[in-house]
Amino acid sequence: MAARQEPVYWLGKDTLKVSMALFAENRRRLCERLRANTGVPKKSMVVLQGGEQTQKYCTDTDLVFRQESFFHWTFGVTEADCYGAIDVDSGKALLFVPKLPDSYATWMGKIHPLGHFKLKYGVDEVHHTCDIADVLSGKSPAVLLTLRGLNTDSGSICREASFEGISRFQVNNILLHPEIVECRLIKTDMELEVLRYTNRISSEAHKEVMKHVKPGQKEYEMESLFQHYCYKQGGMRHTSYTCICGSGTNASILHYGHAGAPNSKTIEDGDICLFDMGGEYYCYSSDITCSFPANGKFTANQRAIYEAVLKSSRAVMAAIKPGVAWPDMHRLADRVHLEELVKIGILKGSVEDMLKAHMGSIFMPHGLGHLLGIDVHDVGGYPEGVERIDEPGLKSLRTARVLQERMVLTVEPGIYFIDHLLDQALATPSQSCFINNDVLPSFRSIGGVRIEDDIVVTASGMELLTCVPRTVEEIEAFMAEGCDSKAFDH
Repeated sequence: MAARQEPVYWLGKDTLKVSMALFAENRRRLCERLRANTGVPKKSMVVLQGGEQTQKYCTDTDLVFRQESFFHWTFGVTEADCYGAIDVDSGKALLFVPKLPDSYATWMGKIHPLGHFKLKYGVDEVHHTCDIADVLSGKSPAVLLTLRGLNTDSGSICREASFEGISRFQVNNILLHPEIVECRLIKTDMELEVLRYTNRISSEAHKEVMKHVKPGQKEYEMESLFQHYCYKQGGMRHTSYTCICGSGTNASILHYGHAGAPNSKTIEDGDICLFDMGGEYYCYSSDITCSFPANGKFTANQRAIYEAVLKSSRAVMAAIKPGVAWPDMHRLADRVHLEELVKIGILKGSVEDMLKAHMGSIFMPHGLGHLLGIDVHDVGGYPEGVERIDEPGLKSLRTARVLQERMVLTVEPGIYFIDHLLDQALATPSQSCFINNDVLPSFRSIGGVRIEDDIVVTASGMELLTCVPRTVEEIEAFMAEGCDSKAFDH
């Protein structure tokens, strides 16, 4: 008799096969942490509620479903409206799926038996969601561990599992969240394989954009090309976040691309393009920014700013290793930026004095980077005991943790010419004294430059996941090669 095939998520062709063993390993690690926590009683059960299918406002038009992140990390289930439970002592996993009406078979497709989901996800038991209270009662748990905790990026509280009949059980909603967050923080080999894949496909998509960009196109055309490549070549139905495709002065708008400014400008000759885009595969994210000239050639001023940012990026990457405090990496990037801006002539005076006056935050108001995983701004940035630093620039850091092996982060230094911040600084004597306002005006039209890569902290340093042209010479040579491929655009 043929051996039963290992369950995998796979979209065919050259897309990545992801084994359900990834999620079994995540559950094993979670149970191990919970068993080591003396506050967790014996016979505890974790209960998680998956994401729900939702519609656009009051209509019957479905939004494209994407699984809730904690539920995905634990079970890898793609369907909506499910629950999951784990027996902490034994590690056994139970999945609960909706009992579908007969009409589903007419409109939505085959109604699968419970055994289908058992094989598909490699869990121990599958039941219907309507039976969850009775099934869990039969297990006689001492306590149900439900998920409630603060997302330190959004400020929102994650959704706690709730079902009819939960009042029968002893419930604890405090113990689970810090433990599962710490599990998600440290990536396994299997998770790193998926993140390498999302970076490879997204890097190639950025290169495709660089090959085809030219003055006269709309920013949204480049967004569309990126999304098309990620989906067609990589099976990525979702991007990790709203694409930022800023050209010219739009490159200074940190979260450009929103509904009020929807990547709608015409790209002009002489513009710098700052394109921040990342594809997502099976809920695992990437986050990459490339900055390059629309016409393929940097001006002297553009080159000076670009090389200043690249220098800070490489200085940070050279310093990353376990035990390093992430705020110190932000400070390092600030220092390099200020040193380079003095060399360029935009700033004057003592860099040490500039640091005390928080001049770095005028040119880089955001944090250096953030944790990355199932969420593009992944959980775990500020656990209990890690405090936000209340200083310009540093207060925008999405984590202030000490780096550990197998953390995945973005490194995204940038220098921006944001009129609002520059004008404020020029009106502030303690800062305006450092600004050479004879030189600054000729740089304002650049907008900004950001270089963003995804990295894994290793035992002795870091592994770079992103692979795109980065030096001025590499970018100009790559874009020159891409000129021939633009012919079919006409």
